[in-house]
Amino acid sequence: MNGRNRSLQTRELKGISTIRMNLRKKKFCHYCRNVLIEKFFEGRLRLFCQRCNEPIYENPIPASCLVVTDSTDRVLLVRRSVEPKKGFWCLPGGFMELGETPETAALRELKEETGLDGQIEMLLGVYSNPSQLYHTVLMVGYLINTYSGIPIAGDDADEVAFFHYDELPEIAFESHMKFIKMYYLA
Repeated sequence: MNGRNRSLQTRELKGISTIRMNLRKKKFCHYCRNVLIEKFFEGRLRLFCQRCNEPIYENPIPASCLVVTDSTDRVLLVRRSVEPKKGFWCLPGGFMELGETPETAALRELKEETGLDGQIEMLLGVYSNPSQLYHTVLMVGYLINTYSGIPIAGDDADEVAFFHYDELPEIAFESHMKFIKMYYLA
């Protein structure tokens, strides 16, 4: 490995270590309960179980969100009632659960947070963002133009409202703003 690549790799590992400091750290192998070590393996620093002789792969947390539009081209936002970013506005959405597709997770979250039932029109995009709580979140965004019901705040939202692009409040998450821009600027 040349000096330039080693320097880039060191900076990348320092960035990961900085994020990990804010996370609850895994200490034990989930297979055998042996104490984990950090070991340079497969080109990066990883948690490793010496008893199982295997790395403990840590993967992004999958989530999905929705750009829901109304007949006047406004976007539906929810105001968060929980941390992180309590009090900030974001798109309806949340984490996938086991057995769900990104689409079913997005539609479930829409119902839980806004009381609406929707029909996904198209995939807007997929982004990966750093997270203080989860290290990396893999966010899948969809567009909904057709929905039924009356918006009402629920689950982890305390308010629901439609906004025109030029009236948007501060958006909680960078990926959500990217999806909003994709809709309006496409």
